[in-house]
Amino acid sequence: MPLLSHTSHRPWPLPPGPWVMKQTWYNLLFAHWPMAASELRARIPEPLEMDTFDGQGWLGVVPFGMSNVYPRFTFPVPGLSHFLELNVRTYVRAGDKPGVYFFSLDAANPIAVEVARRWYQLPYFNARMKMRSGGEWIEYHSCRTHRNAPSAEFAGRYRPSGAVYHSQRGSLEHWLTERYCLYTVVNGAVSRGEIHHLQWPLQQAEAEIKVNTMTMTHGLALPDIPPLLHFARWLETVEWAIGPVGGVSKLPATRTPP
Repeated sequence: MPLLSHTSHRPWPLPPGPWVMKQTWYNLLFAHWPMAASELRARIPEPLEMDTFDGQGWLGVVPFGMSNVYPRFTFPVPGLSHFLELNVRTYVRAGDKPGVYFFSLDAANPIAVEVARRWYQLPYFNARMKMRSGGEWIEYHSCRTHRNAPSAEFAGRYRPSGAVYHSQRGSLEHWLTERYCLYTVVNGAVSRGEIHHLQWPLQQAEAEIKVNTMTMTHGLALPDIPPLLHFARWLETVEWAIGPVGGVSKLPATRTPP
């Protein structure tokens, strides 16, 4: 794939072996709030290290759309390969690799939710979701419908408010967005899922958030301040299978150096 020939922006080489999943993300909003590192640390499984930027923890709520979602050697299937997703995330590391830890991932695709929960042990939840693009604004609504799961809702609208740019290494937006793996912990064992994409085509953003209870189910109350906002129109990605992380060492959680 042409995508795999562009790797100079990555913090480490592509993982060995073939990728297993392709996804395209679109109309994505990064909404981030600063949080006390100790508050986040208390809700992250112990084998993972908390990652901070200048000692500050960050919590993200990220709504977006997904298209062209399909396993390798197959093709997109109508009704299965195009759906909405919204995740609640923070930032961790295992060994020498910083990554993303998901508190929850809501999606409007029951089959994808079932597969992700059973095969990948990720905290996915069924939700009723809508995205509508009207003029510059993108209206987004998500209401969790997962059986026996705590309720969670997001409603609002957002839009880009500046030109496309690539974040600079060492900056906060680079630290928040340029992450090339995710982590999950099951029965004390850490697993990592590697991902590859080009550098994020970020834009400054505006948002009017009417309802946001996505973090409350995790015991995390957002501070009463405006979030840090970034928008991305489109990004193509490929993912590798999630696998166990061997020899995880205890490294200090620090700012990624420039």
